[in-house]
Amino acid sequence: MKPVRHPDAPAPGELLGAHYGQCFGCGDEQAHGLHLQARAGEGVSITAEFTVQPAHQGAPGLAHGGVLATALDETLGSLNWLLRTIAVTGRLETDFVRPVPVGTTLHLSAEVTAVAGRKIYSTATGRIGGPDGPVAVRADALFIEVKVDHFIDHGRQEEIQAAMNDPDQVRRARAFEVNP
Repeated sequence: MKPVRHPDAPAPGELLGAHYGQCFGCGDEQAHGLHLQARAGEGVSITAEFTVQPAHQGAPGLAHGGVLATALDETLGSLNWLLRTIAVTGRLETDFVRPVPVGTTLHLSAEVTAVAGRKIYSTATGRIGGPDGPVAVRADALFIEVKVDHFIDHGRQEEIQAAMNDPDQVRRARAFEVNP
């Protein structure tokens, strides 16, 4: 089925913000995290950026492939804000096209390509030097819609309780309660 942007989704151009402060991908409380910044796009698409830091190295002077996969996963996961759906990564297929040097800002774009029941299919591309620069990484993903209980049942109780006591986190979670 063709994906449909939720009527209450963030407007195109709006910064999505971190879904959780301790998230390695988007959280601002992670000293060595990616601090990925995602913005809502048109339809069911987003754009995002992150700059490769020295802590993100694999080979000397180059981004670690796992960090690049994390950036793709975080970007793809951010699409769920536009669907107003809670979902987790079920599959992430990643292609590494060219090396990404430390200090490079990776420009990412992603879109949902289809929705089938609880399955959300999406694709992303990461480019060097700007949104029209050469492709460095790309990925196709499958996300699976879950209920918030998924995190309560499987997460560590200390972090769950801290998130439940955080007014910003509670506000973000409540945004999904209107999901049909």
